[in-house]
Amino acid sequence: MGAYKYMSELYRKKQSDVMRYLLRIRCWQYRQLNKVHRVPRSTRPDRARRLGYKSKQGFVIYRVCMRRGGRKRPVAKGCPYGKPKTSGAVKQQKPERNLQSIAEERVGRRLKGLRVLNSYWVAADSTYKYYEVIMIDPHHKAIRRDPKINWMCAATQKHRELRGLTAAGKSSRGLGKGRRFNLTKGGSRRAAWLRKNSLKLRRKR
Repeated sequence: MGAYKYMSELYRKKQSDVMRYLLRIRCWQYRQLNKVHRVPRSTRPDRARRLGYKSKQGFVIYRVCMRRGGRKRPVAKGCPYGKPKTSGAVKQQKPERNLQSIAEERVGRRLKGLRVLNSYWVAADSTYKYYEVIMIDPHHKAIRRDPKINWMCAATQKHRELRGLTAAGKSSRGLGKGRRFNLTKGGSRRAAWLRKNSLKLRRKR
């Protein structure tokens, strides 16, 4: 087994003494830093490389700290005013997307000139979860000349994290093959709904 294989095995056993100690030290260190900060090198190089990271010019890694827990409904004074239909619960709401997808969005909004390639979990404590986001500079010559990654320079890849195109973002879109994913046949929930709810009459010519 290579070194990366050993590292990935370590991360699978998060309850082991080594990982518990490492995560406790790391969480303490991350808590002292800003919520979004640049990282000199990846904390999990094995995971980063599997997600497309290369240790070369044009690739940057940012770590983001996300507060754990559900999503409180953003209403004034904790009261949903208006019709009784909308006056449901305020607390105990869950966001549509997972924390990792929201973390990618925060980094993407902060660094508008870079593109989000992917992200991965690094640590968690009782209050926060920490993710590292792989960013790419689409204007760097090392990226534009590399045929394996220059697809990210296309204009259609701008802010892909906001449109659910990263791996974390896709997980909440209900995409897939087979009978479990009937709600998204045709590309998305909206496309499937529109097809099922629109009347198409064949016109005789």
